[in-house]
Amino acid sequence: MKKSVRETEKKLQRLSDSLGDIEVTKSRVKPIFMTSEVIVLLILTAVVSVVLSGLVTYNFLVKGTEKVDDEVQEFLDNYNYIVDNYYGEINKSELLDAALAGMMNSLDAGSAWMGSEDSNFNIYLEGSYEGIGIEIYSNDDGDIVVGSVFEDTPADKAGIKTGDIILKVQGEDVHGKEVNTVSDMMAKGETEITYKRDDEEKTVKLKKTTVELKSVNSSMLDNNIGYMEVSIFANNTTEQFKKQLGNLEDKNMRGLVIDLRGNSGGHLTAARDILSLFLDSSHPIYKIKSKTRTQTYYSSGKETKNYGIVLLVDEDSASASEIVTSALQEQYGATVVGVKTFGKGTVQELQTLPDGQQYKLTTTTWLTSKGKSINKKGIEPDVNITLSDEYIKNPTLDNDNQLQKALEILEE
Repeated sequence: MKKSVRETEKKLQRLSDSLGDIEVTKSRVKPIFMTSEVIVLLILTAVVSVVLSGLVTYNFLVKGTEKVDDEVQEFLDNYNYIVDNYYGEINKSELLDAALAGMMNSLDAGSAWMGSEDSNFNIYLEGSYEGIGIEIYSNDDGDIVVGSVFEDTPADKAGIKTGDIILKVQGEDVHGKEVNTVSDMMAKGETEITYKRDDEEKTVKLKKTTVELKSVNSSMLDNNIGYMEVSIFANNTTEQFKKQLGNLEDKNMRGLVIDLRGNSGGHLTAARDILSLFLDSSHPIYKIKSKTRTQTYYSSGKETKNYGIVLLVDEDSASASEIVTSALQEQYGATVVGVKTFGKGTVQELQTLPDGQQYKLTTTTWLTSKGKSINKKGIEPDVNITLSDEYIKNPTLDNDNQLQKALEILEE
């Protein structure tokens, strides 16, 4: 269990104030991603063509009016004025992107301008990327340091370890360079890296490959109690969860701890599919509320499990994590241990522009299976217990008092 990682790095997927944005890198850390949906509960990917004149056409053809709204006309007038009178060269696409970013900033915290579709935001939710399998950051001395190494990747196989200092990329000194710059330097089919560990230097050549991001970790604890930690609900999380749950059940698991501490959410489909592993189709699992109606969604599972389940949550458990927590609490009778969750009850849609830029817009809210709103309220645990100072100082299995309480409940 990587509890120390949770406390020192906050899972790399920690949210911003609204959890509208996944913060996938710790301070000064950027994954080495080679390729050219938010934390949300529902992500619908679409490609939209944004043409300013289309605003007028829409109002004329669809709404049946010849005149656009005064506010839209004001925008068009000022856009044209800027294009016609700005003294320098103008990139109209960038100008429109900036305008849309401003629009998102004026809405709720869940709506946001995301930037490039190649961003870490998408990569972590996709669950895989093309690369060499390391994350890097710049320390106070300007060194480029390996923050983490993903298992079974080119970097891992080459022997690179967390804490190694990267000296050169493609033969060029990288000391003092921006993390983004070094990432770009590594975005090659084959990358030569010179790194230092202690006083020893080593040069390796790495070929990028498909790196599978691991979002589920599991183990069998004493007395046949299973433990599953889910760090994010990515595209490949359900597959990982189902496989590892099956392995635990094959070992005669008689109780299960699902650790969602620090899990900021992800794909609604992943949360729904995981819930369907525990609940049969007679069980509602959440509701989606729009301006005009409220729709109830049910599990697609074939059976309801019969062993005890305890969920571990904290103030960073949000969005899809809260969907899973509330559904298992209300429909399965699972016990929730920890502290009150974040309270993100809104749903965003992801829109992709022709130039690859993206924004997400809050379109609906979600309710628990019993119709409760947790937005800005969070989920109150059945057993409220704060993580001990001993664990924070020296994370171990034995002094994780929240986990120990969960095991105690399952032993009753």
